[in-house]
Amino acid sequence: MAKVLLIGSNNRDKARELAELLEGLPWEVKSLADFPPLPEPEETGETFEENACLKARYYCDALGVAVVADDSGLIVDALNGEPGVRSARYAGEPPNYDKNNANLLDSLSEMLWHERTARFVCCAAYVEPGGEPHVEIGSCEGHIAMECFGKQGFGYDPVFVPEGYDCTFAEMKPAQKHALSHRGAAFRKIRTYLETLP
Repeated sequence: MAKVLLIGSNNRDKARELAELLEGLPWEVKSLADFPPLPEPEETGETFEENACLKARYYCDALGVAVVADDSGLIVDALNGEPGVRSARYAGEPPNYDKNNANLLDSLSEMLWHERTARFVCCAAYVEPGGEPHVEIGSCEGHIAMECFGKQGFGYDPVFVPEGYDCTFAEMKPAQKHALSHRGAAFRKIRTYLETLP
């Protein structure tokens, strides 16, 4: 019988993407929709790693299964690292992709292309009952576009142009984005780790 691996995220877009990145593992990958409803954990960490571990530990303790969770966000150099760990709520509550992107573009409206350097960072954490978190980090360098382009993906994908490309993540097919993205990088490492477990 396959071991259960829960994706600890209430964000359906992210949960779907993580399920794609974990496809083919000898685990029964489940989402929070497969379990009784739980209140979301409060993301009180000051770093991506703290928040990823906090979420993974919370769902592991509450549901008694192995959990993989991530915390990721966008770091913009010209904004002193913002939105950073507050990426999902950059434009306030409740989280809203369109408002976040509009807020970001507005904040950078006076900046030229070479001043719009940024990176996506993802911290992925795996926790099993009674165990310590195993953490992996991935990142992707790029620039912030002058406006939104593309309909694929979610979050800041319509404004993020990865280094060496002239299109945003939202203009790429999922397989191409996974090969380049911060989340793809972190979860390839998590996959490798999970494959070593008994």
